[in-house]
Amino acid sequence: MNPTLETERLILRPLELGDAERIQELFGQWEIVRLLNARVPWPFPEGGALENIRDTALPGIERGEQWDWTLRLKTETETIIGRIGLYLGENNRGFWMGLPWQGQGLMTEAVIAVTDYWFEVLGFPVMRVPKAVENVGSRRISEKTGMRVVEVKESEYVSGRLQTEVWEITAEEWWAWRRT
Repeated sequence: MNPTLETERLILRPLELGDAERIQELFGQWEIVRLLNARVPWPFPEGGALENIRDTALPGIERGEQWDWTLRLKTETETIIGRIGLYLGENNRGFWMGLPWQGQGLMTEAVIAVTDYWFEVLGFPVMRVPKAVENVGSRRISEKTGMRVVEVKESEYVSGRLQTEVWEITAEEWWAWRRT
Protein backbone atom coordinates (compact mmCIF):
# COMPACT_ATOMS: atom_id res chain seq x y z
CA MET A 1 0.00 0.00 0.00
CA ASN A 2 1.17 3.51 -0.77
CA PRO A 3 2.15 5.58 2.24
CA THR A 4 0.62 8.96 3.02
CA LEU A 5 3.00 11.74 1.95
CA GLU A 6 3.06 15.32 3.19
CA THR A 7 4.35 18.62 1.88
CA GLU A 8 4.24 22.06 3.44
CA ARG A 9 0.59 22.58 2.46
CA LEU A 10 -0.64 19.18 1.25
CA ILE A 11 -1.46 15.69 2.36
CA LEU A 12 -1.12 13.07 -0.36
CA ARG A 13 -3.42 10.28 0.75
CA PRO A 14 -3.35 6.89 -1.00
CA LEU A 15 -6.14 6.55 -3.55
CA GLU A 16 -9.10 4.46 -2.46
CA LEU A 17 -12.46 3.44 -3.90
CA GLY A 18 -14.31 5.88 -1.63
CA ASP A 19 -12.61 8.79 -3.45
CA ALA A 20 -14.53 8.12 -6.68
CA GLU A 21 -17.52 10.40 -6.05
CA ARG A 22 -15.44 13.51 -5.34
CA ILE A 23 -13.04 12.76 -8.21
CA GLN A 24 -16.02 12.35 -10.54
CA GLU A 25 -17.31 15.82 -9.56
CA LEU A 26 -13.95 17.52 -9.92
CA PHE A 27 -12.29 15.76 -12.85
CA GLY A 28 -14.87 15.72 -15.64
CA GLN A 29 -14.16 19.25 -16.90
CA TRP A 30 -12.78 20.05 -20.34
CA GLU A 31 -10.18 22.48 -18.93
CA ILE A 32 -8.74 19.65 -16.82
CA VAL A 33 -8.88 16.73 -19.27
CA ARG A 34 -8.23 18.30 -22.67
CA LEU A 35 -4.44 17.92 -22.48
CA LEU A 36 -4.45 14.48 -20.87
CA ASN A 37 -3.73 11.23 -22.72
CA ALA A 38 -6.49 10.11 -25.08
CA ARG A 39 -7.13 7.07 -22.84
CA VAL A 40 -9.32 9.42 -20.80
CA PRO A 41 -12.83 9.17 -22.27
CA TRP A 42 -14.58 12.38 -23.30
CA PRO A 43 -17.19 13.37 -22.50
CA PHE A 44 -16.20 11.90 -19.15
CA PRO A 45 -18.87 9.27 -18.43
CA GLU A 46 -21.01 8.96 -15.34
CA GLY A 47 -19.18 6.51 -13.08
CA GLY A 48 -15.92 7.05 -14.97
CA ALA A 49 -13.92 7.81 -11.81
CA LEU A 50 -15.25 4.71 -10.04
CA GLU A 51 -14.47 2.54 -13.05
CA ASN A 52 -10.93 3.96 -13.34
CA ILE A 53 -10.14 3.50 -9.65
CA ARG A 54 -11.74 0.05 -9.37
CA ASP A 55 -10.63 -1.47 -12.69
CA THR A 56 -7.30 0.23 -13.41
CA ALA A 57 -5.70 2.11 -10.52
CA LEU A 58 -6.28 -0.24 -7.58
CA PRO A 59 -5.31 -3.38 -9.55
CA GLY A 60 -2.17 -1.57 -10.79
CA ILE A 61 -1.29 -0.61 -7.23
CA GLU A 62 -1.80 -4.21 -6.08
CA ARG A 63 0.49 -5.46 -8.86
CA GLY A 64 3.18 -2.93 -7.87
CA GLU A 65 2.94 -1.16 -11.24
CA GLN A 66 1.60 2.18 -10.06
CA TRP A 67 1.28 4.38 -7.00
CA ASP A 68 -1.62 6.84 -6.72
CA TRP A 69 -2.57 9.57 -4.29
CA THR A 70 -5.33 12.12 -3.86
CA LEU A 71 -4.26 15.66 -3.03
CA ARG A 72 -5.78 17.42 -0.03
CA LEU A 73 -4.98 20.70 1.66
CA LYS A 74 -3.74 20.29 5.23
CA THR A 75 -6.36 22.85 6.21
CA GLU A 76 -9.17 20.76 4.60
CA THR A 77 -8.05 17.14 4.84
CA GLU A 78 -11.37 15.65 3.75
CA THR A 79 -11.54 17.64 0.50
CA ILE A 80 -9.87 16.14 -2.57
CA ILE A 81 -8.40 18.84 -4.83
CA GLY A 82 -6.50 16.66 -7.32
CA ARG A 83 -4.69 13.44 -8.00
CA ILE A 84 -1.11 12.38 -8.73
CA GLY A 85 0.38 9.04 -9.64
CA LEU A 86 3.57 7.22 -10.54
CA TYR A 87 3.61 4.50 -13.18
CA LEU A 88 5.88 1.91 -14.73
CA GLY A 89 6.30 2.24 -18.49
CA GLU A 90 6.89 5.18 -20.80
CA ASN A 91 5.00 7.75 -18.70
CA ASN A 92 6.19 7.63 -15.10
CA ARG A 93 4.14 10.44 -13.57
CA GLY A 94 0.74 11.98 -14.16
CA PHE A 95 -1.36 14.51 -12.33
CA TRP A 96 -4.30 16.87 -12.44
CA MET A 97 -5.70 19.49 -10.10
CA GLY A 98 -9.13 21.06 -9.75
CA LEU A 99 -9.40 24.50 -11.31
CA PRO A 100 -9.84 26.51 -8.07
CA TRP A 101 -6.46 25.31 -6.78
CA GLN A 102 -4.37 25.71 -9.93
CA GLY A 103 -1.64 28.34 -10.16
CA GLN A 104 -0.74 28.31 -6.45
CA GLY A 105 2.35 26.08 -6.56
CA LEU A 106 0.49 23.21 -4.92
CA MET A 107 1.15 20.73 -7.72
CA THR A 108 4.85 21.55 -7.66
CA GLU A 109 4.88 20.53 -3.99
CA ALA A 110 3.13 17.26 -4.83
CA VAL A 111 5.47 16.58 -7.75
CA ILE A 112 8.52 17.00 -5.52
CA ALA A 113 7.09 14.62 -2.92
CA VAL A 114 6.25 11.84 -5.39
CA THR A 115 9.47 12.27 -7.35
CA ASP A 116 11.41 11.87 -4.10
CA TYR A 117 9.38 8.68 -3.55
CA TRP A 118 10.15 7.45 -7.10
CA PHE A 119 13.89 7.78 -6.65
CA GLU A 120 14.42 7.29 -2.91
CA VAL A 121 11.88 4.63 -1.97
CA LEU A 122 11.20 2.85 -5.25
CA GLY A 123 14.82 3.21 -6.40
CA PHE A 124 14.25 3.85 -10.09
CA PRO A 125 17.19 5.35 -12.02
CA VAL A 126 15.23 7.65 -14.35
CA MET A 127 11.83 9.31 -14.66
CA ARG A 128 10.26 10.11 -18.05
CA VAL A 129 7.15 12.22 -18.45
CA PRO A 130 5.55 13.00 -21.84
CA LYS A 131 3.28 16.04 -22.05
CA ALA A 132 1.61 18.19 -24.66
CA VAL A 133 3.75 21.16 -25.66
CA GLU A 134 0.75 23.43 -25.08
CA ASN A 135 0.37 22.19 -21.49
CA VAL A 136 2.24 25.22 -20.19
CA GLY A 137 1.50 24.64 -16.50
CA SER A 138 2.80 21.08 -16.57
CA ARG A 139 5.84 22.09 -18.60
CA ARG A 140 6.67 24.81 -16.05
CA ILE A 141 6.60 22.26 -13.25
CA SER A 142 9.05 20.05 -15.17
CA GLU A 143 11.33 23.02 -15.83
CA LYS A 144 11.22 24.15 -12.19
CA THR A 145 12.07 20.67 -10.94
CA GLY A 146 15.18 20.14 -13.05
CA MET A 147 13.82 18.00 -15.87
CA ARG A 148 14.95 18.32 -19.50
CA VAL A 149 13.35 17.55 -22.87
CA VAL A 150 14.83 14.43 -24.47
CA GLU A 151 12.38 13.83 -27.31
CA VAL A 152 9.71 15.61 -29.34
CA LYS A 153 6.96 13.63 -31.06
CA GLU A 154 3.22 13.64 -31.67
CA SER A 155 0.74 11.91 -29.37
CA GLU A 156 -3.00 11.53 -28.97
CA TYR A 157 -4.71 13.61 -26.30
CA VAL A 158 -8.34 14.08 -25.35
CA SER A 159 -8.33 17.24 -27.52
CA GLY A 160 -6.65 15.51 -30.48
CA ARG A 161 -3.18 14.86 -31.92
CA LEU A 162 -0.63 17.30 -30.48
CA GLN A 163 3.09 17.93 -30.31
CA THR A 164 4.54 16.16 -27.28
CA GLU A 165 7.74 16.74 -25.35
CA VAL A 166 9.19 13.87 -23.35
CA TRP A 167 10.81 15.23 -20.20
CA GLU A 168 13.39 13.24 -18.27
CA ILE A 169 15.46 13.38 -15.12
CA THR A 170 17.88 10.83 -13.69
CA ALA A 171 18.17 10.03 -10.00
CA GLU A 172 21.58 11.70 -9.93
CA GLU A 173 20.19 14.86 -11.57
CA TRP A 174 17.23 14.84 -9.19
CA TRP A 175 19.37 14.69 -6.07
CA ALA A 176 21.67 17.41 -7.44
CA TRP A 177 18.60 19.60 -8.07
CA ARG A 178 17.27 18.89 -4.57
CA ARG A 179 20.56 20.11 -3.05
CA THR A 180 20.25 23.50 -4.78
